Amino acid sequence: METEGKADEGSSSQRDPPQNTDLSLTLQDFRPTEDSQPAEKSVLVEEPIVVDRKAIEKLTEGLLSHYLPDLYSSKQALLELNQNQVILLDTLDQEVTKFRECNSLLDLNSLFTEAKLYHGKLVNIRKDMIMLHEKTTKLKKRALKLQQQREKEAMEEEQQREKELERERQLIAKPAKRT
Repeated sequence: METEGKADEGSSSQRDPPQNTDLSLTLQDFRPTEDSQPAEKSVLVEEPIVVDRKAIEKLTEGLLSHYLPDLYSSKQALLELNQNQVILLDTLDQEVTKFRECNSLLDLNSLFTEAKLYHGKLVNIRKDMIMLHEKTTKLKKRALKLQQQREKEAMEEEQQREKELERERQLIAKPAKRT
C-alpha cells in the first residue's frame, strides 16, 4: 500500500505543474468569536500562516498512506464479517427448518400412534358388534322357537279342552226320544 501511495505522489506531482500560490491563513480565521470568550482573555494577534500547496499535498498523501492500509484491512475484515454473517444466517435458517421438520415428524408419529390406538378400538368395537349381532340372531331364533312352541302348546291345550268338552257332552245323559 505504501508503494501505491508513493506512486500516487509521483503521478500527482507530474499532473500538476508547480505553482507558487501560497495559501495564507491568519489566526483571525481560527480565533473564537466574541460571544464565546470574554474580551479580556482574547488576544488578537494576526500573523499570516503561509503553507505551500506541495506541502499540503505531501502531508495529505502521507496521512492517507499512513491510514489507508488500516482502513483497507478494516474494510476487508468487515466484508468478511458480513459474508460470515450471511452464511451464519443461512445456516440458522436451515437449522430452524430442520427443527420444524423434526417437530412435524414428532406430530406425525403421535398421529400414527393415536391412529393405531383408535384403529384397535374400532376393531374391538367391530368384534363386539359382530358378537352382539350373533347373540341377537340366536336369541331371535330361540324366541321364535319358543313362540312357536307356546302356540303349539296353546293349540294342544285348546284341542284338549275341546276334546274334554266333547267327552263331557257325550257323557251327559240325553233324554230319550219318544216315538
